Amino acid sequence: MCAVSRLHNSTHRPTAEVWHLSSVLCIPSIPLNPVILSNMNQQSPPPLDVPIQRLPHGQGLPLPTAHSAHAAGLDVVAAVPEDAPMVIEPGAIGLVPLGFAIAVPVGYEAQVRPRSGLATKHGISMPNTPGTVDADYRGEMFVPLINHGRETFTVTRGMRVAQMLIKPVPPVRLFEVDELPATDRGAGGFGSTGH
Repeated sequence: MCAVSRLHNSTHRPTAEVWHLSSVLCIPSIPLNPVILSNMNQQSPPPLDVPIQRLPHGQGLPLPTAHSAHAAGLDVVAAVPEDAPMVIEPGAIGLVPLGFAIAVPVGYEAQVRPRSGLATKHGISMPNTPGTVDADYRGEMFVPLINHGRETFTVTRGMRVAQMLIKPVPPVRLFEVDELPATDRGAGGFGSTGH
């Protein structure tokens, strides 16, 4: 709380009250939330175990790996042959093999997203971002890359081409109703909230 004092004109009766700060020291009147403080010091949750199978053409390549202490995504690398890199022309799409299969735990999905470095430097993204790998899929993982750039892009063996996140997916049960609950926004969409 900040201390204030009221001033009056010395010669005329004031028509309005004028206030000023009488101290430069202001003490917050709302204490910090203890839950927020505890979360700031909280250790990371235990890791989620996800079985992964390295396929024959993925031998010698690193498995999906986080490249910083608190990175959300695991970088995945291309498992194209050493002597046969994949060339993606401008506007074209290439399906890049990753050389592994995973068993995503039930109640989760694997999301595959573009790498920001490839997107900003070369215009390389994914046409279906984010891609989803379901918990019951057991085949090899692939990454579709699209070349939005103006130059040919070459994918070489071991190149980091995307990032994978394992995310929880709650079970969903839809039920039909005659009318939806009303909101202030209603059916407004496609720019209805402004720029």
